[in-house]
Amino acid sequence: MVDYNGRMGSVYVAGRRMAPEEVRRWSAALAAYLPEKRPVQILDLGSGSGRLTPGLAEEFQGPVYGVEPSDRMRETAEQSAVHPSVTYLKGSAEDIPLPEATVDGVLMFLSFHHFPDQLKALQEVRRVLRPGGVAFLRSQFSDLMPDLFWYDYFPSAQVVDAGMYRSVAEVKALAREAGLEPAEDVVHVTTETSRTLRESYERLSLRALSTFEYLPADEIESGFERFAADVARDPDRVMPVYSAAMLVMTRPS
Repeated sequence: MVDYNGRMGSVYVAGRRMAPEEVRRWSAALAAYLPEKRPVQILDLGSGSGRLTPGLAEEFQGPVYGVEPSDRMRETAEQSAVHPSVTYLKGSAEDIPLPEATVDGVLMFLSFHHFPDQLKALQEVRRVLRPGGVAFLRSQFSDLMPDLFWYDYFPSAQVVDAGMYRSVAEVKALAREAGLEPAEDVVHVTTETSRTLRESYERLSLRALSTFEYLPADEIESGFERFAADVARDPDRVMPVYSAAMLVMTRPS
């Protein structure tokens, strides 16, 4: 488990910040599966520093609940990701502090792999969703791993990442066991803003990705040395933009 009350909590905002247009693209991607009526009530489960939460309130006109177990991450959100329609709550995916059938949508944005009991978490998601409500699981999947350019600098990173995640079939099986109905196909969403090699280095060098918590120190050091050398040679090279995988699930009416 990654300690978001420690070093990761101190670098997360800078290392994982989203551009406003990226937040809007994600909100629009979710809106395609939710009612057109407003307001639509949303739970941001594992809301972290609140990088998406205010944007969801803008798109869906709230209320939006951000549930986050890390005190440090939640306090950061309360200070830097404020919105009148957003409420941040201490809680976990296995014990969501909301009544049954409270929300129309639940977003799990790169948080599912951190849930200690994923089946119980999905059962809780079903509980707080209204009948017909939609859950969005934005994650990596062990059988759909992207070939990220920076894996070239850290040879074991892709294997480490794949080991954190379940396959699509495994997640679907958990969803059905929890009483949710997964869509047949995973959705691929492209929202990322392109970055130069220098911008990518500056972002990744903060080590705000949980991958780096599991890499050997010597691999991290040598990888960033090679990365920095490439930046010195070609700082303005525009790096690839990757699509993101998302599984959509519904609570049956």
